[in-house]
Amino acid sequence: MQIYEELKARGLIAQVTDEEEIRELVNTGKATFYIGFDPTADSLHVGHFMALCLMKRLQMAGNRPVVLVGGGTGYIGDPSGRTDMRSMMTPETIQHNCDCFKKQMERFIDFGEGKAIMVNNADWLLKLNYIDLLRDVGACFSVNNMLRAECYKQRMEKGLSFLEFNYMIMQSYDFYHLFQEYGCNMQFGGDDQWSNMLGGTELIRRKLGKDAYAMTITLLMNSEGKKMGKTASGAVWLDPQKTSPYEFYQYWRNVGDADVLKCIRMLTFLPLEEIDKMDAWEGAQLNTAKEILAYELTKLVHGEEEANKAQEVARGLFAKGGDTANMPSTALSAEDLTDGSIGILDLMLRCGLVPSKGEARRLVQQGGVEVAGEKVKEISAAFTAEQLSGEGLVIKKGKKVFHRAYLAS
Repeated sequence: MQIYEELKARGLIAQVTDEEEIRELVNTGKATFYIGFDPTADSLHVGHFMALCLMKRLQMAGNRPVVLVGGGTGYIGDPSGRTDMRSMMTPETIQHNCDCFKKQMERFIDFGEGKAIMVNNADWLLKLNYIDLLRDVGACFSVNNMLRAECYKQRMEKGLSFLEFNYMIMQSYDFYHLFQEYGCNMQFGGDDQWSNMLGGTELIRRKLGKDAYAMTITLLMNSEGKKMGKTASGAVWLDPQKTSPYEFYQYWRNVGDADVLKCIRMLTFLPLEEIDKMDAWEGAQLNTAKEILAYELTKLVHGEEEANKAQEVARGLFAKGGDTANMPSTALSAEDLTDGSIGILDLMLRCGLVPSKGEARRLVQQGGVEVAGEKVKEISAAFTAEQLSGEGLVIKKGKKVFHRAYLAS
């Protein structure tokens, strides 16, 4: 099975501009392709994970990746998938985030002479003359067509700034620039980027009279139609300082039964023949599938040693209910206590186990919270500095989430 057919079999391809041409390019290793990453944080997250894996798969098949970090488009902010405007970042923050991305990407992508390259669109976008851009590029875009794009339509009700309205033009210009400078003939991205990507292929056609291609990747959604990669405490990050290897492992270990095989197929590098045999798995076998998923993805992101450690800790917690080694932990300070203690609702919120006190209250009332092996029966329950000293207290949320809270000395 060639790479394009494998991508289809894994359910990774959402939309393509010219299927036969794209199939021929990637199967023969003749694609020079790019994927853009806007530096909106100092770490990549699960939302970027599928794009990184796609780049790795295509590079293994002989194609050349161009990683584009949006040091320039980061000044504007992508409105796709947003109901509000992104906060503006300083140039220093944007550059710092770009540097962090490079370090994380090197685990997935092989950079070097004749291999993958990383470029920053600040190098050309920040040098553009506004009047020249309007005349040279703006004339190629129809405002009517732009307003029909999904990325803009969903923002029109609440208000779309002129700043964000320019994002499609900037992304299209990126493709146009990379086509000329590096022979980049394809762009890949999330399915929510389709309109922006078509803008690039059209700009290349109108300005250069040549063909370029676009393919979108299926967004990672759960069986309820929600984007995966979020927890009560926020995004699942690839940086171990923001999401520990154990927490990363546990996120995938806890995916729903209906989602586990889809995730294995789309995200791991296990052979399809092996995955196809799992389609008949049910009951306890699905827990085994979840362990396989969690281990494989943790190994990809954090390495085999951390994957082994996370798996051992997870199994130890379920077997013994209290091994705190490498367990996610929160250090409390005296300022977190009121009159020498902290209530269960505040404690859960402080540990990032819930997004709000209301959610904490609901969990306690439903009997879904344990502290130190005892079920918390009252929302008024509180824990003293003495109880939180030393090793602290282990909080169990539901059946699968463990967290240690302790008072820092």
